[in-house]
Amino acid sequence: MRSNRAAVRAGVSMAATLPLLAGALALGIPAAHASDDPAGRDTLRGTKSLWATAGADKGATADSSRVSARVYLAGRDAAGLAAYAGAVSDPSSASYGKYLTARQAQARFGATKAQVAEVTAWLKSAGLTVTATRTHYVSVTGEVADAEKAFGTQLHNYAKGRKTYRAPEKTASAPAGLNGAVLTVTGLDNAPHKVDHSDTLPPPDAVFHNAGPFSSYYGSKTATTLPGAYGTKVPYAVKGYTGKQLRAAYGAGKATGKGVTVAITDAYASPTIAADAAAYAAKHGDAAYRGGQLTQVLPGQYTRTEECGAAGWYGEETLDVEAVHAVAPASNIVYVGAASCYDDDLLDSLGRIVDGHLADIVSNSWGDIEANQTPDLAAAYDQVFQLGAIEGIGFYFSSGDNGDEVANTGTKQVDTPADSAWVTAVGGTSLAVGKGDTYQWETGWGTLKATLSDDGKSWTDFPGAFTSGAGGGTSATVRQPFYQRGVVPSRLAKANGRQAMRTVPDIAAIADPNTGFLVGQTQTFPDGTQRYDEYRIGGTSLASPVIAGVQALAQQARGGRPIGFANPAIYDRYGTKLYHDVTDRPTGRDLAVARVDFVNAFDASEGLLTSVRSLGKDSSLKAVRGYDDVTGVGSPAPGYVTSYRR
Repeated sequence: MRSNRAAVRAGVSMAATLPLLAGALALGIPAAHASDDPAGRDTLRGTKSLWATAGADKGATADSSRVSARVYLAGRDAAGLAAYAGAVSDPSSASYGKYLTARQAQARFGATKAQVAEVTAWLKSAGLTVTATRTHYVSVTGEVADAEKAFGTQLHNYAKGRKTYRAPEKTASAPAGLNGAVLTVTGLDNAPHKVDHSDTLPPPDAVFHNAGPFSSYYGSKTATTLPGAYGTKVPYAVKGYTGKQLRAAYGAGKATGKGVTVAITDAYASPTIAADAAAYAAKHGDAAYRGGQLTQVLPGQYTRTEECGAAGWYGEETLDVEAVHAVAPASNIVYVGAASCYDDDLLDSLGRIVDGHLADIVSNSWGDIEANQTPDLAAAYDQVFQLGAIEGIGFYFSSGDNGDEVANTGTKQVDTPADSAWVTAVGGTSLAVGKGDTYQWETGWGTLKATLSDDGKSWTDFPGAFTSGAGGGTSATVRQPFYQRGVVPSRLAKANGRQAMRTVPDIAAIADPNTGFLVGQTQTFPDGTQRYDEYRIGGTSLASPVIAGVQALAQQARGGRPIGFANPAIYDRYGTKLYHDVTDRPTGRDLAVARVDFVNAFDASEGLLTSVRSLGKDSSLKAVRGYDDVTGVGSPAPGYVTSYRR
């Protein structure tokens, strides 16, 4: 399961930065705001929406229409921030691991009081009303005419799909006299920038049960009465792996994550998370939660609960919390909930983690297609990720559940924020853990589904249609970061043209729901009662917290010293036995499992649905030897965790 975004969403010394500029530039240092406007204004690049074309222009927006915007502050030294973030994250740099505290980071790179005052005065002088001033931005409201005066652009209405939205007619700008104090502005376009997954949280979603038969471990129960697939009888899907099996598969050893804090971000908050997590741990042999081991940091109020499907996020939080605890049972977990599924609120959650250094590792199981990301939002996200990097905080994002996205959108593309050069994008696998918790193999996660024929003697249209798979591919907007050079094959890095671009993912773990994780959650039953229940689930929103848990183990092995932004270290280990080199046909033949589901998702009263699910069939993406765009460098193998001992 993964929550998908709809279309919303004192300076470093020269001695430290100069050797790193080549790598830092590839990580996306903000370009200087050119003062090329005759009126003496600096352009805020990325604020002109790509969908706001001349052909879609429906005319000027009424001057009296209302605008709510955020003006993000660039801080003292945006280029220096990116360079320092690269330096402290690169194992080959003399600055590697020399992190700053949150207070030091703000003092060196945050906006000054003078900058905030100047930006505020400028916005007010244009007639806008300042509604909030935060560490990273100033929020304003006003009429369209006021916004046009402030940002030097007309606002027009544009057709986008079947709807019409407001957007700038040209790139926005700020007065040159502010000396680059403004990073970007969001909210000038009013297309929904949100994540999917009344202001009162609703009850849990309706109950979901998996039907049996099940395998208790991979291959333990063969579907002997069903048709075969690929020339052999296939096993039933597992009931759902638990912590003991995942820890064995990824080489946890005796590490527990003790002394390490993992943060999780999602929208809203499950009202039963503490009880559910405790019940699950007790039932499946995970360590009991200590007092204060699981905490929540929540907003004062929630918004857009119906629009965002708030109850759907409960399961997301539950999966993330229980997966991290299953892999790293002694780690502390802090859940930081967003007020809604909109980008602004999720950015607030991420910023809260960085500003308070609430954790060293952050797992995020949400995202959207890259085409829906806007450069202004990308800049705001990257600033938070860079600030996290200089504090020793690493961000992990699920890579997506729709493969190359062609079946979902008609266009081959990656997901965002996983496409950011400043995060670890986590891809997905199908995992076989055998008898005695022994690792057997993994394929890239990609599923084809064929249903049982009416006479029960064959699979209809075998191998069937693509249903889901790990997100991956080549970014159309983010250039290749230095850590991918020499690892990512040119055919992938240059898939979109001559320029080498960011390729996703970086690393991978279990994601396939057909070889998935057992999760326990309070659900609403048909009789209206709510009670704890369990079901199998997957998606790269399982892979992300699993990798976050593994990284907590690695940080413990490191003596508790933060790993920080992990990609340079992850790629530094490429090509070694520290990774399972995941391929689509690890046994030399095609693989599949049989699965039985309830028609009504609860019980057999309305019948059963029987299908065969082929593994390792991820749209146009292929898991091959070496780096690939399904599993990145591979999945952690025994030795990966202890390799961080230095």
